[in-house]
Amino acid sequence: MTRLFNPQIAETAALNTGRYFPLSRGEKLRATFSEVFSRHIGNLNSGQWFEGEVLLVTGLSESGKTRETNEVLKLLHAEQVPLPSGAPARIAQCDLSRAGGWKDLGRRTLKAMGYHLSDNARLTQTDIWARVAHQAEAQGVIGIHFDEVQHIFAGKSDNDREMILDNFKTLIKSRGWPLMLIMSGVPELSDHVRALDQTQNKVTHVHFDGIDLPDDLNVVHEIVGSFALENGLEVDEDLMTEDFYRRLAVASAMRWGTLIKMTISSIAKARVSGSPILTRDHYVDFWAEKANVNALATPFTHDGYETMFRPDKPFQAFIS
Repeated sequence: MTRLFNPQIAETAALNTGRYFPLSRGEKLRATFSEVFSRHIGNLNSGQWFEGEVLLVTGLSESGKTRETNEVLKLLHAEQVPLPSGAPARIAQCDLSRAGGWKDLGRRTLKAMGYHLSDNARLTQTDIWARVAHQAEAQGVIGIHFDEVQHIFAGKSDNDREMILDNFKTLIKSRGWPLMLIMSGVPELSDHVRALDQTQNKVTHVHFDGIDLPDDLNVVHEIVGSFALENGLEVDEDLMTEDFYRRLAVASAMRWGTLIKMTISSIAKARVSGSPILTRDHYVDFWAEKANVNALATPFTHDGYETMFRPDKPFQAFIS
């Protein structure tokens, strides 16, 4: 009987989960974040009332925006920047979902800050967000990272979307403890945030572009080589070609996050097979299984890969 637990796959996941590959867009995000964050701390130090700002981070799914934002916040928390109270500045992180509205988001935000609100607590929306403001100031939380923000707008009427935007505006304009907001999501999110007419000067937008060929060929080369090396594998000469790197970019739907995850999964397949060398076949096997297609119908094997595979929908074999 086949065992369900595969130690090679588990070891590969354990070794690579959390591994960070630096890209130029990460440097841009750090520089932009530094400006907005430093300005917020300076405003707090002034003791005067001010409005917080919004850092908007957009990119396609699997473009790496969440990972890059996580890295920035990891650096921030390690830096232990002191607030006027002496406590270190913190930024809480909260994922949004399609279910629930502004009241539910308030509960999620409290939970993200480590404050447990009983499900039986009969509090109004206003009460919940008042607790958010109080807990933020008490805990030194100067900002909140809301991830996948497009979800809270999904399926909402124009009036509901306007109300949500007004509520976000309240968070950055609070006279008690104005918050810095980081809002990340898909490119369409910028259309919603653009509706914050009165605060456009408070919104700084960083967009994560996809893989750009041929300019990024060398970066693709570095990713494949470094991840293989760090996992104790050699790289087959067939992989160290421009043709393969172009095929890998297309197979990843031109998304850095997908490319890195695909490389890690292909490394796992090499380890499971006992191969000391990462080869094209390992990428082919992973892509074919993921897309549920024949191994001959992948971007790594098909002659017409540049026009036959969809950059807008990863792992869909043919344009219909």
